[in-house]
Amino acid sequence: MGLPAVDVSPTPDRSPLHPSEELRGSTVVVKYGGNAMVDSGLQQAFAHDVVELWHAGLRPVVVHGGGPQISAMLDRLGLETRFEAGLRVTTPETMEVVRMVLTGRVQRELVGRINAHGPFALGMTGEDAHTLTAVRRSAWVNGSPVDIGLVGDIVEVNPGAVRLLLEQGHIPVISPVARGTDGQIYNVNADLAASALAVALGAARLVVLTDVEGLYADWPHSTEVIERLTVAELDRLLPELASGMLPKMEGCLKAVRSGVRGAHVLDGRVPHALLNSLLGGNSPGTTVVPDNVAGDGRGAA
Repeated sequence: MGLPAVDVSPTPDRSPLHPSEELRGSTVVVKYGGNAMVDSGLQQAFAHDVVELWHAGLRPVVVHGGGPQISAMLDRLGLETRFEAGLRVTTPETMEVVRMVLTGRVQRELVGRINAHGPFALGMTGEDAHTLTAVRRSAWVNGSPVDIGLVGDIVEVNPGAVRLLLEQGHIPVISPVARGTDGQIYNVNADLAASALAVALGAARLVVLTDVEGLYADWPHSTEVIERLTVAELDRLLPELASGMLPKMEGCLKAVRSGVRGAHVLDGRVPHALLNSLLGGNSPGTTVVPDNVAGDGRGAA
């Protein structure tokens, strides 16, 4: 027996928001992370935005990170925190902490915030129903592979369980942990997990919330943000990006190259950036579009 469907009857006292015809009824995948996860006011604003997207007729799917919380717990336990090429080095001990923090704390808090507005959100991990399957990956530093432990690259997505939740009117909230083809459990970068899910679900948009204004044109010499990039332009820029932005822009590139109609990197420190981007017609940050959509040229090599 399936889960009970959410009552989607319109609420008389709501002021309706109207998505564009392109987005009406479509799936949007949102990667939630960074400073927006540790500031109480921003947490509430994000939960509000996700529910407003649902009320406006979109079908949001949230993939959350938890980097600051994982690092804090590792520090409390006296375990090392180390990154290579923007990815957390994950020992077996670290993996236990990752699973505990992501599913036991971060996900529960986020589901609770969303469900303060109604019975919408349901939490799951990439392990559930074999939604995400991964293989072990290396990081590349100065042209050479570096062992980063139990970090996975997604090689298969089974979106059936997520689709079922969407069809029943729910908002899936997904922790980026995946089962490997070898039976091992892997830590998966949330940006790349969101990207893979967006492709598998045929999402209209991928939105990545981060701690900066967008992709800078000439960091650290300038804080000018590249507002629009085509896939080809981003592909040329990718090898030059700082490690922190690399997984985010790699995820955007993979998603749009594989059929997602647009990917947005937004400053999660700005309240309601998500809502303004998708429903307000105002998309600050960086937008990645297919090659057949003209860019502004500022990202071209």
